[in-house]
Amino acid sequence: MEIVVPAALTEFHVKHDGEAGRAWSAGLPALAERYLERWELRLDGEPAHGMVSLVLPVVRADGTRAALKLQPVSHENVGEGPGLRAWAGDGSVLLLDEDPATGTLLLERLDAEHPLSAEPDVMKALGILTELLRRLVALPAPEGMRRLGDIAGDMLGRVPEAVAGLRRERDRDWLRVCAGAVRELVGEPGDRLLHWDLHYDNVLAGEREPWLAIDPKPLAGDPGFDLLPALHNRWAEAVATGDVRRAVLRRFDFMVDGLGLDRQRAAGWTLGRVLQNSLWDVARGERELHEIQLAVAEAVRQRL
Repeated sequence: MEIVVPAALTEFHVKHDGEAGRAWSAGLPALAERYLERWELRLDGEPAHGMVSLVLPVVRADGTRAALKLQPVSHENVGEGPGLRAWAGDGSVLLLDEDPATGTLLLERLDAEHPLSAEPDVMKALGILTELLRRLVALPAPEGMRRLGDIAGDMLGRVPEAVAGLRRERDRDWLRVCAGAVRELVGEPGDRLLHWDLHYDNVLAGEREPWLAIDPKPLAGDPGFDLLPALHNRWAEAVATGDVRRAVLRRFDFMVDGLGLDRQRAAGWTLGRVLQNSLWDVARGERELHEIQLAVAEAVRQRL
C-alpha cells in the first residue's frame, strides 16, 4: 500500500517551517517505511492526519491493531512519549513503542471517527472529559517535564511589550488583570502531570476503555491550568444558552468540583491560560484580544 502524504499536512508544515517543512513532509513515506520495518508493522488502512502529524493504521506482528504517529520533534511534543509512558494507559492512549530521536510513536489504535465532540449533550461530554482529567492529573510529573513555573515567569516577562501592542484600553486592562492573577500564583505552580490540550476532539472512543485522551503536550503544574480548553470549546452551545457568563461558570464549577480543586486557584490559573493564549495572538500580530477569551476571563474572574 502506497503512503501518500495529505496535501493539507504538507501545506501546514510549509507555512510554518518553509522549505524545511516541505522537506520533512517529502521524507514522510521513507520515514514510515523505516518504522514499519523496525517495529514489524503492516499498513491497515488509509492515513489520517492532524495539524502536525501523520497517523497510519497498522497491525503488529502479533495481530494487535495499532497506530503509527509520525511528527517532527518540537518543543510542544517533546514530552509526549514520556507523558504517555508515565500514564501507562490510565485515562490516556497507550504508548506501545517510541523513538524520541524522531518523535515517532506507536500507539494503541483508537476510533478517530468517534471523538467526544460528537456527543450531543455538552455536559455529558464535559463529565467524561473531567473524569479523564481527574485521572491524568492524579500523577506527579516525571523529571524532565516542562514546568508551569518557568512558563508563567516567561509570560509575565512578555506582558509589558504585549500591552503596548494592543490598540484597545479594554484589552490592555484585561491583559494586566490576567497577569496579576498569574503573579499571585507563580510561586506555587504545582507538580501534577498536565495534558495541556484536553479538548473534546482530543478524546477518542476506544476498545480497552470507552474514552481515552490523545495528543498531550505534557507539563508539570497546577491542574487549574488544564481547564480552559473545555471552557471555550463548543462555544456555540454556550452562546445558545442566552447567558454566556452563566454557561462558562457552569462548566468551570462543574470541573472544579469534579477535580476537587481550590476554586480561587483554578480561576487564577485559568486566567493564566487566557494570558498565554492572548500573548500568542499578540505575537502573531493581533492588535485586539479574542472576544471568546475575554468572555471566559470576564466570567471566571468572579471566582477569584
